[in-house]
Amino acid sequence: MKNIISLQNIVVDFDGENILQNISLNIRDKEFVTLLGPSGCGKTTTLRIIGGFLEPNSGTVLFDGKKINNLPPYKRNVNTVFQRYALFPHLNVYDNIAFGLKVQKLPEKEIRTRVAEMLELVNLRGFEKRGVNHLSGGQQQRVAIARALVNRPKVLLLDEPLGALDLKLRKEMQIELKRIQQSLEITFVYVTHDQEEALTMSDTVVVMNKGNIQQIGSPVDIYNEPVNAFVADFIGESNVLKGVMLKDCLVEISGRQFECVDKGFAENEAVDVVIRPEDVQLIPAEQAQITGVVDSVTFKGVHYEMLIEAYDFRWMVHSTKAAELGSTVGMTFDPYDIHVMKKMKDETF
Repeated sequence: MKNIISLQNIVVDFDGENILQNISLNIRDKEFVTLLGPSGCGKTTTLRIIGGFLEPNSGTVLFDGKKINNLPPYKRNVNTVFQRYALFPHLNVYDNIAFGLKVQKLPEKEIRTRVAEMLELVNLRGFEKRGVNHLSGGQQQRVAIARALVNRPKVLLLDEPLGALDLKLRKEMQIELKRIQQSLEITFVYVTHDQEEALTMSDTVVVMNKGNIQQIGSPVDIYNEPVNAFVADFIGESNVLKGVMLKDCLVEISGRQFECVDKGFAENEAVDVVIRPEDVQLIPAEQAQITGVVDSVTFKGVHYEMLIEAYDFRWMVHSTKAAELGSTVGMTFDPYDIHVMKKMKDETF
């Protein structure tokens, strides 16, 4: 699959502050890519660079292999859907969607056909004459998407478009957006700070922090094989512990040795160790290398979340069975559930 967008060595500074630190990113055609990270990490700035709303201090932006650094937004084959949908309140649904086509002075017959196609796509057929102020938040968002797509862009940029919706509607719209993207077979570049949203919708997730790209990969790879403690901690719940890699496939945690599947570290190298809460198994204390006292038990619907004080660390454990509050339990985990990573230079995340 070819690259439709390439960012090469992009640097952005605002008032002496480095917002993007020499990032490079390739986005493939017909791919759903999510830029994920905390507030201020640079993800919206990256989106604005692609859309042409911001020019980098240095670096190259390529679209279909052609440099577009100086190309204004209206000349790029890209449209954007913002968190605030920016619909025209004095226009009805039909006229909002048709606005860009009318600006292009397309024939009225073609405009009607294309607007009808969009209404069908976003499940708003029959709403043509409805005023946008009389629509629900989810319906307004669909109008904004239809208006952006009716011009048939090659790339749709979405800047936290579900942020204003309630949880149930957000989940419904996640499914809708993925359906629309697959139906049209165009590239979506989506910005969010919601980890579950990114894992649910994306073909590729780009995790960002402090103006740098931390990891690029599929949702499964990002979750199961985080490259550093920041990614592990940001994507889902994690136990991130200090460890020592004694040798290949043998790591020390809390003064105890555990077999693992990781290799390529120096002997006795200080490392970060990640173990997901769902991968920790509770066993009788006398059978375990690591024991602790159950400090809290919270019912989460499909599982119990327990916090267990063990030596110098507070473990999080997810299990369908709850341990007794205040009891002493043992914890164990399989070698392939231990993820060993090199220590980050800056661990103030």
